[in-house]
Amino acid sequence: MENQNTNNVFLDYLHQHVQGNTADMESDFLEIVERFKVMHLKKNHLLVGENQICAYFGFIESGILQHAILVDDGEKTTYLALRNSVTSSLNSFLHKVPSRKSIKALVDCKLWVVDLEGFVALLANNSVFRQSYYNLIEKQIILIDDYRIDLLTLTPEERYNKLLQTEPKLLQEVPLHYLASFLGISTRHMSRIRKNVK
Repeated sequence: MENQNTNNVFLDYLHQHVQGNTADMESDFLEIVERFKVMHLKKNHLLVGENQICAYFGFIESGILQHAILVDDGEKTTYLALRNSVTSSLNSFLHKVPSRKSIKALVDCKLWVVDLEGFVALLANNSVFRQSYYNLIEKQIILIDDYRIDLLTLTPEERYNKLLQTEPKLLQEVPLHYLASFLGISTRHMSRIRKNVK
């Protein structure tokens, strides 16, 4: 992994998630970038495997990461993390317990990652990181809540159409079987839905 003092993509992301006079917070922004390291993750390589301890909290500069679990009938995708978002197996990372899921690169990825020691230090002492992290957690809770309700209340066609409206780049960049698993639809049914929508 490498350390870089300047990274426009990561800094832009931080600026977007912080309110107030960012000029007064510049030292906080620079400290965050200093703490995070660049990680290049090749296609099909794992950020964390199921039952391993997740070592990092990361920002995705480029690429797509699949969060997945193994169940009786195979692998199920629980989440797809895209560029300009953050990712981790958070419970495992924060509490050093085995991860209940794996996180795998679907394509070559460039991440900015921080270990637990750096994460805890930033959360305790860096107001910019604290604000951006809490904003992120709030947003993620809302998304997860909506996703669970959608699984119970929307038809497969409605779930697909909602994804088409809210995350069109997922449909362009993610292989069909991962999307089908994420939406709780069989691959065959997903193919039929896509054909009817076009």
